[in-house]
Amino acid sequence: MSTALPQLERLFLTDSGLETDLLFNHGFDLPQFAAFPLLADAAGRQRLHDYYQEHIAIATAAGTGFVLESPTWRASPDWATALGIDAAGLDALNRDAIALMRALRDTHGSAQLPIVISGCVGPRGDGYRADPAVDIATAAAYHAVQIASLAAAGADMITAITMTTVSEAAGIALAAQAVGLAVAISFTLEIDGRLPDGSRLQDAIAAVDAATDGLPAYYMINCAHPDHFSALLDSPAPWQQRLRGLRANASTLSHAELDAMTSLDSGDPIALAAAYRALVARLPQLTVLGGCCGTDCRHIAAIADCCA
Repeated sequence: MSTALPQLERLFLTDSGLETDLLFNHGFDLPQFAAFPLLADAAGRQRLHDYYQEHIAIATAAGTGFVLESPTWRASPDWATALGIDAAGLDALNRDAIALMRALRDTHGSAQLPIVISGCVGPRGDGYRADPAVDIATAAAYHAVQIASLAAAGADMITAITMTTVSEAAGIALAAQAVGLAVAISFTLEIDGRLPDGSRLQDAIAAVDAATDGLPAYYMINCAHPDHFSALLDSPAPWQQRLRGLRANASTLSHAELDAMTSLDSGDPIALAAAYRALVARLPQLTVLGGCCGTDCRHIAAIADCCA
């Protein structure tokens, strides 16, 4: 399945910190930090459309491809229940998210700008904490509900973002395989470069590969500043070849510090882009570049300028 993904062959940009951008830069209220309910609201839907279009314009100018990551990070059953959304409503919103992605690709995609539509899946719990791990089968069954909706609507792949445990990441990979979609796994890292449960990144990648027979097409790092994990990549090692993407935070603060803040720390886009350039120089296979908490179009434009 992984050979069908063009982002494995050339540089692709993706988007930035959708939820923090909506909340802090555009004044949208996001109960449960969920963006997907905005699809049902005219103003919210227009903002989502414009958000992606602004990022696509950066990729167009840079001559890269683009991974359209659907606004469905929170669109799974437990989060929907907390938001008062029933199963039918959740299915409809997941499908609508992919429909928006397809419409954007129809408008902007071309041979010069290949666009991959990724169905974004987030953790069942908090993306900053390692909640008590469930077994792989339970994780697969839970996430299969959302993944089935994303697949039926026409997603090209699944990306699991802000994963904090091996078992949940492996479960999502198996659920994606069950509907015939390639999957990428992106792990949350703390300021010490480890997962929230204390696992080393290389051990987490090895464990997911072992549990799924190497199913993920690639792995990514997200929700950490390059200062927190660049030392992991100083010495070449075979496991690093499984890393193909970065979605870093703008801020150098810890997750606990970010959680306590009432204003946005957007960091320095130029410095962040320079850090990306240094990482790509060490690991040329890093071909999917975007942002996470606190980033917006300014950061993606700077990354494009440095790395494209």
